[in-house]
Amino acid sequence: MSDGMNADQEQARMRAIAENQPPFARHIGFRLVSAERNRVVGEITVGTEHSNRNGVLHGGAVMAFADNLGGTASFMHLPEGTSTSTIESKTNFFAGIRVGEVARGECTPLHLGRSTMVWQTRITRPDGKLAALVTQTQMVLKG
Repeated sequence: MSDGMNADQEQARMRAIAENQPPFARHIGFRLVSAERNRVVGEITVGTEHSNRNGVLHGGAVMAFADNLGGTASFMHLPEGTSTSTIESKTNFFAGIRVGEVARGECTPLHLGRSTMVWQTRITRPDGKLAALVTQTQMVLKG
């Protein structure tokens, strides 16, 4: 917890950080669903601008969606005066999400260290089936 904050104040601080999304998140249609200490959930409605030639969510869009969730989660945990950058990301694809459907991402921590954080994002289809699993490492940058 941050200096002198109770649990409710800390949760409110983290939620405010999560709600302050970068312009790219708006560009891809990202919607924040919930932001808790160890879980960030977001959604995007798959549009034609997100699709590949098969009419499903493009792999690059999957990765961008997950990267935004991991970045959001990281910013919520950063010490004051630091920032973050993705230094590694791995995606496994399991099923497509069609145009018009909602992709839901749930990001949880695997490691919360002083110099790196590792996040796992599960991206699911509306039927609950796992569409992709993304593991990413965020570096904590000083200054």
